[in-house]
Amino acid sequence: MYFLDSNICLYFLRDQYPALSKKLLTVSPGSIKIPSIAEAEILTGVEKGARSITREIWEEFFAAFEIVSFDDDAARRYALIRSYLEKQDAIIGPNDLITAATVLANNGILVTHNVQEFERVPGITIEDWTG
Repeated sequence: MYFLDSNICLYFLRDQYPALSKKLLTVSPGSIKIPSIAEAEILTGVEKGARSITREIWEEFFAAFEIVSFDDDAARRYALIRSYLEKQDAIIGPNDLITAATVLANNGILVTHNVQEFERVPGITIEDWTG
């Protein structure tokens, strides 16, 4: 099961990376999920007027995939990840922590272009489909 980071969603709709579009279109939509925090990040950008893609296009994109909520298991994973990263003095952004916890709680693979940030998280599997 693949989880799309917000940057991957944005890159796909902007058609910024041909390799990403090709890969995303070959994977079954049923095996692709979006963490609810990624949806929130994207919609915040839309509300601020920072996204060139309309709300309607985003809603259509989100409708193609299951949105996975941050639940109790993800909350426990979040606590473990954050505690570990703080001890290592290698903390990542709060939304990225929620993304990582959601992916790990669901035994998923994170698809992101932000590999440097997420590779600090122990046990997470990452793929970058942009290249």
